[in-house]
Amino acid sequence: MFPLHEPLDDILREELAQYDDLTAALLARRGIQTKEDAEKFLNPSYDEHLHNPLLMTDMQKAAERLNTAILSGERIAVWSDYDCDGIPGAVILHDFLKKTGANFENYIPHRHDEGYGMNVNGIEGLAKGGTKLIVTVDSGITDLEPIARAKELGMEVIITDHHMPAQSGLPDAYAVVNTNARADENYPFHELCGAGVAWKLVCATLSRLRSTQVARGEEPVPVGWEKWLLDMVGLATIADMVPLIGENRVLAKFGLLVLRKSPRIGLKKLLRGIRVDQRALTEDDIGFMIAPRVNAASRMGDAREAFTLFTTADENEADALAKKLESANRKRKAEAGALTRAVHTRIKERSEMREVIALGDPEWRPSLLGLVAGGIADEYERPVFLWGREGNGSIKGSVRSGGGVHALELMQATEKTFVECGGHAAAGGFTVRDDAIFFLEDKLVEAYARLNEKNELVDSLEMHADAEVQPEELHTAFLTKIEKLAPFGQQNPKPVFLLRKIIVQNISHFGKSEEHLKLKISSEEKPNQSIDAVSFFAKGTLARAASACTERCRADILAHLERDTFSRWNPIRLRLLDIRLV
Repeated sequence: MFPLHEPLDDILREELAQYDDLTAALLARRGIQTKEDAEKFLNPSYDEHLHNPLLMTDMQKAAERLNTAILSGERIAVWSDYDCDGIPGAVILHDFLKKTGANFENYIPHRHDEGYGMNVNGIEGLAKGGTKLIVTVDSGITDLEPIARAKELGMEVIITDHHMPAQSGLPDAYAVVNTNARADENYPFHELCGAGVAWKLVCATLSRLRSTQVARGEEPVPVGWEKWLLDMVGLATIADMVPLIGENRVLAKFGLLVLRKSPRIGLKKLLRGIRVDQRALTEDDIGFMIAPRVNAASRMGDAREAFTLFTTADENEADALAKKLESANRKRKAEAGALTRAVHTRIKERSEMREVIALGDPEWRPSLLGLVAGGIADEYERPVFLWGREGNGSIKGSVRSGGGVHALELMQATEKTFVECGGHAAAGGFTVRDDAIFFLEDKLVEAYARLNEKNELVDSLEMHADAEVQPEELHTAFLTKIEKLAPFGQQNPKPVFLLRKIIVQNISHFGKSEEHLKLKISSEEKPNQSIDAVSFFAKGTLARAASACTERCRADILAHLERDTFSRWNPIRLRLLDIRLV
């Protein structure tokens, strides 16, 4: 039987008395203890709930330096990451610098040939082109050597990043704006994505730039213009899966509002091609439709195509680039499918199934392996490590935990194996020492056993339901109430609903290979009031339970509630999380 969360205690229920039982419970489970915090959460304010960027350590110094470079015509280079945080961040600075008439260029390293972060060759190339100031986006905090080289060549570097620094300390940059990297940081919120930090730099610089423009008798950048950049901030905040609480909730909420109105011709072309209604854009559209296509640009080719899509004003170019990204995404899916089949073949050739799966091939593209590892880990319910070889010869890969172990802690417990590794409980990335690759799985299995012996494995927690409901209760008004807590994401998960002893009226599969599952369900008392429940790429325990289910069987199910945006009238449906026959 699926468990329910404990009900609220009387004191907290009284504090949140103005809300219905479900809303009050959902707020409390998100750490909201007062009616003031509830109001702030449900009605985020742009003017009241965003912090002054000058509170960030080094922000004033960075903004003054960037302002000087803009006004003096110095050559500025924006060095960004190539993912769906770095690309939107690069677009933010591009639009700002273009608006101010700055002398600048955007540098985006090639994912396969150059890899993540700054590199000496790229730095030297910028120096030859006359660059005097480099501003990083979503990168730079661990790039000590390239930044030192930039200084040798007479360039100054402003780092805007949100990643953790190297153990050896901060780079010798002109300014380091990163709330996660500094012991002397006083900024109230530390969870901004890279594009969010870049936008804060724009806001801080604009306040100085406007006063100078007015003093010179020039037309200043209009007050509030920076709000139009929130489309890219919202896209990155949601795509990068930072916690959607505090300032990030404000940026995601208003970012979605701007995305729905954004005049970017490339965004419009992309959304039209994937049949997403811009006026009703949601966080799910970003996570499942937009971000994969932006990331496909770097995974399958050149990230600059995604960058140009969002910055071009040429309709023909935008149309061509939107089609290229769609083609790259289809190619990504096809190659990921081929890799998945190759992994399945190797697993089936084994004589035993070990506690950790580690496989690789020098021909496998590392940029696709996280996608493949996730599916394999879900299916086999254990940690999966997959590796390939980058263009620079390094052996890189991705891990997905499968829910039973902390991925990063497992890597850290594996001795003399990784050149570097990073991530969190569910996923991570790594670079393997050349001399350790042939023993990678053995080392991981040994580390897994040590953690298990010390009871340090993280068992997957049983999912609790937020409320018990019946199918006939799930109507538009009910979903509208739930959507007041959106946008959903990290630390603000979609509510989970329990439906007990439902009747499965019909079972079907859909998709090109019938890889998706759909159930039509109802309560026993009202069999004529049915609702669809779907699961995309059903794997693991869910797939096994569904295969054992027959028409007219009874089951308890856990599910999210959502709108079916691909069907006419956007009917309500359930997104299956688990099934148990009763």
